[in-house]
Amino acid sequence: MIQVKLFDEDHEEDLEESINEFLSEIPNEHFIDIKYQIAVCDSVHEENETMFSFSAMIVYKK
Repeated sequence: MIQVKLFDEDHEEDLEESINEFLSEIPNEHFIDIKYQIAVCDSVHEENETMFSFSAMIVYKK
Protein backbone atom coordinates (compact mmCIF):
# COMPACT_ATOMS: atom_id res chain seq x y z
CA MET A 1 0.00 0.00 0.00
CA ILE A 2 1.30 3.47 -0.93
CA GLN A 3 1.33 5.98 1.95
CA VAL A 4 2.36 9.62 2.47
CA LYS A 5 3.89 11.34 5.48
CA LEU A 6 3.66 15.14 5.76
CA PHE A 7 6.15 17.37 7.55
CA ASP A 8 5.93 21.11 8.27
CA GLU A 9 8.51 23.11 10.22
CA ASP A 10 9.41 26.76 10.80
CA HIS A 11 13.13 26.11 10.32
CA GLU A 12 14.93 24.24 7.57
CA GLU A 13 17.14 22.33 10.01
CA ASP A 14 14.10 21.08 11.95
CA LEU A 15 12.56 19.76 8.74
CA GLU A 16 15.78 17.99 7.84
CA GLU A 17 15.96 16.38 11.28
CA SER A 18 12.32 15.22 11.16
CA ILE A 19 12.69 13.73 7.69
CA ASN A 20 15.96 11.95 8.50
CA GLU A 21 14.42 10.46 11.64
CA PHE A 22 11.41 9.16 9.69
CA LEU A 23 13.56 7.78 6.85
CA SER A 24 15.72 5.89 9.33
CA GLU A 25 12.58 4.04 10.49
CA ILE A 26 11.53 2.68 7.08
CA PRO A 27 13.41 0.20 4.87
CA ASN A 28 15.25 1.83 1.92
CA GLU A 29 13.26 -0.21 -0.59
CA HIS A 30 9.99 1.30 0.75
CA PHE A 31 11.03 4.87 -0.05
CA ILE A 32 9.50 6.25 -3.29
CA ASP A 33 9.81 10.06 -3.43
CA ILE A 34 10.07 13.36 -1.55
CA LYS A 35 8.25 16.57 -2.52
CA TYR A 36 9.62 19.76 -0.96
CA GLN A 37 8.15 23.26 -0.66
CA ILE A 38 8.92 26.61 0.96
CA ALA A 39 6.25 29.22 1.70
CA VAL A 40 7.12 32.81 2.64
CA CYS A 41 4.68 35.28 4.19
CA ASP A 42 4.98 38.75 5.67
CA SER A 43 3.31 38.99 9.07
CA VAL A 44 0.31 41.30 9.35
CA HIS A 45 0.76 41.56 13.12
CA GLU A 46 4.36 42.70 13.37
CA GLU A 47 6.21 45.09 11.10
CA ASN A 48 9.16 43.70 9.14
CA GLU A 49 8.59 40.10 10.23
CA THR A 50 8.77 37.44 7.55
CA MET A 51 7.48 33.95 8.30
CA PHE A 52 8.77 30.82 6.60
CA SER A 53 7.20 27.38 6.32
CA PHE A 54 9.37 24.49 5.18
CA SER A 55 7.33 21.45 4.24
CA ALA A 56 7.81 18.07 2.65
CA MET A 57 5.78 15.06 1.69
CA ILE A 58 7.38 11.63 1.65
CA VAL A 59 5.78 8.95 -0.51
CA TYR A 60 6.58 5.41 0.62
CA LYS A 61 5.34 1.83 0.64
CA LYS A 62 3.92 0.50 3.86
